[in-house]
Amino acid sequence: MVDVSEKPATMRKAAAGGTVHVSAETFGLIMRDEIKKGDVLGVAQLAGIMAAKKTPELIPMCHPVNITGVDISISPDKENCLFGITASVLCKGETGVEMEALTAVAAAALTIYDMCKSVQKDIKISNIRLLYKSGGKSGEYMADDV
Repeated sequence: MVDVSEKPATMRKAAAGGTVHVSAETFGLIMRDEIKKGDVLGVAQLAGIMAAKKTPELIPMCHPVNITGVDISISPDKENCLFGITASVLCKGETGVEMEALTAVAAAALTIYDMCKSVQKDIKISNIRLLYKSGGKSGEYMADDV
């Protein structure tokens, strides 16, 4: 791991996003809460929060950071049969929380897949990416498509 002991602690924020594409049938089942495993979007939101907190255990070179906030938003898009996932993570520390936000989105997306795989095998997870980051020496970043 990179030594960050000489860096000053600053407020850090990162947001990541991703998309889960499903069939119209699967979209309807999720929205009507008819998936046998339970509340897909609620469980996916919880999985994203848990994953952000466990990121250093999953990604070998990530520093453990003292996360002060995690927000997972899942937005249904009926017209395109997809769910947009956004994760925002906050901390005050020596290193950023981009990996925590990205891991949260990935875990939420994988949870949707897991809970719906019995009704659809070809669910597509796509476009997992960093949307925004602030804090630290490198300053602010915003993706072009935000």
